[in-house]
Amino acid sequence: MDKTDRIRELNDAFRTTFVGGKVMMTPGVAAMPADQLANALSAVRRFKDFDEGNDPHGEHDFGSFDLAGEKFFWKIDAYDADMQFGSDDAADEAKTTRVLTIMFASEY
Repeated sequence: MDKTDRIRELNDAFRTTFVGGKVMMTPGVAAMPADQLANALSAVRRFKDFDEGNDPHGEHDFGSFDLAGEKFFWKIDAYDADMQFGSDDAADEAKTTRVLTIMFASEY
């Protein structure tokens, strides 16, 4: 398995379970009613619409979806274990803390 395959595997595992990193949201998303927030989190977990346009590096680290008339983005960033800098090897779990951020497209 090459590095890109491993990064994609780790990103997919984190995104679909929210285990193995930190999940963050912008203030607008955090202020949503609980049922709408639950639907948005579920949409992130179920996301499978990766293509060359939204996933040019094949790492499954970004997506967008529409929900209740709003456009959302989600993004996974790979930081070092101390969350001070970017990870120097996102394929190595011991060196990487993944952070998934969910936002309204309008908050980008």
